[in-house]
Amino acid sequence: MAEDTKDELTSNQMWGGRFASGPAAIMEEINASIDFDKKLYAQDIRGSIAHATMLAHQGIITAEDKDKIVHGLNTILSEIESGRFEFSRRLEDIHMNVEARLADLIGPAAGRLHTARSRNDQVALDFRLWVKEELQRTEIALTSLINAFLDRAEEHAETVMPGFTHLQTAQPVTFGHHCMAYVEMFGRDRQRVRHAIEHLDESPIGAAALAGTGYDIDRHMTAKALGFREPTRNSIDTVSDRDFALEFLAMASITATHLSRLAEEIVIWSTPQFGFVRLSDAFSTGSSIMPQKKNPDAAELVRAKTGRINGSLVALLTVMKGLPLAYSKDMQEDKEQVFDAAESLELALAAMTGMVRDMTIRADRMRAAAGAGYSTATDLADWLVREAGLPFREAHHVTGRAVALAEGKGCDLAELSLAELQAINPAITAGVFDVLTVEASVASRKSYGGTAPSEVRKQIAWWRQRN
Repeated sequence: MAEDTKDELTSNQMWGGRFASGPAAIMEEINASIDFDKKLYAQDIRGSIAHATMLAHQGIITAEDKDKIVHGLNTILSEIESGRFEFSRRLEDIHMNVEARLADLIGPAAGRLHTARSRNDQVALDFRLWVKEELQRTEIALTSLINAFLDRAEEHAETVMPGFTHLQTAQPVTFGHHCMAYVEMFGRDRQRVRHAIEHLDESPIGAAALAGTGYDIDRHMTAKALGFREPTRNSIDTVSDRDFALEFLAMASITATHLSRLAEEIVIWSTPQFGFVRLSDAFSTGSSIMPQKKNPDAAELVRAKTGRINGSLVALLTVMKGLPLAYSKDMQEDKEQVFDAAESLELALAAMTGMVRDMTIRADRMRAAAGAGYSTATDLADWLVREAGLPFREAHHVTGRAVALAEGKGCDLAELSLAELQAINPAITAGVFDVLTVEASVASRKSYGGTAPSEVRKQIAWWRQRN
């Protein structure tokens, strides 16, 4: 018998007796998902082993059949992982491919595996298991990135740099404080990962097609065997739910947005005009025509991945938005989006962690820029309120006049003479010069969560304990 004919007959057997002939080529093309859902092979086999074990425990199948099924499934796992397994598009998906091969290996006992389940709850199980495992990997990757930032923050708790609003110099901060801003951002991302794991930690298997099953199954047993907290509570919702995939993509999109903001800063900081950081050769490329160029391609590609990940979220939201309960074939379009976003996010996190650890911080350039743009003007206004008793709005006006004077003279605020400052407001004393340097400015910002080196070190210690 030709291989194609054999596959077609096998496919028809899987569909059941109602279909007398094979699907048209175009139907096969649109219906088959094996090209991407073969990624779920380990989860599919793991779920089937747990299901067969439960069926035998409940007396629904014999222990002998269970042993054959488990041995056969482990054989298939070995074949797939060694590259010896032949996937067939005519068998549609990973579930049918595994079941057909199981029938080849152990005969009629393979047909008992599908007792008390449907492909609807089977795919929901496989996909949940995969997403849960991917979330656990994401948590580890985020922790590595957070630790990289904690190390740089500790190293540069006193390194002064300009803080920006509107990408204009605002007030001096420390580079350590700036790093800790990303620790907070990626820390929230990690919390979203943990919440997503908590939300999906329910086992779908046993919901069957949509209504549950009349067999005396033990869903708590399979849930425990598969590492879930408990089984799902509503069979209709179970097979129609893809919230766990949407939550993964939402988390991935927010994380990618944070990565993109960081990538943008690295691109800006590594320009000759800023020169705040120097990327290692490992995360840069050269130009094919301009020998002097060192391009931050890794950061740019991380920035670009955000569009791809966001697109996956929008795509799946659009797939799910109009589906009536319970399962619809539209939901087959869920996996490629999640698989692609997961791959992009893994790569972006790894690349960014490497860049953060490897880049050289040019503290001299940061310090020089921190004093530019009259960044200590707010310190002068605060001093006038605190020491001279001026209302803040008046102090703001006085400071504006001082900035205008310094700007006209082409000097910094600290370079104005006491006489010049007193001509603006006679309440100003020589003590004002204690706050007009960038070092004095950052040291004074001791409010909780502020940029003072002492406060930065407190936040680093808090995160070290939490991490």
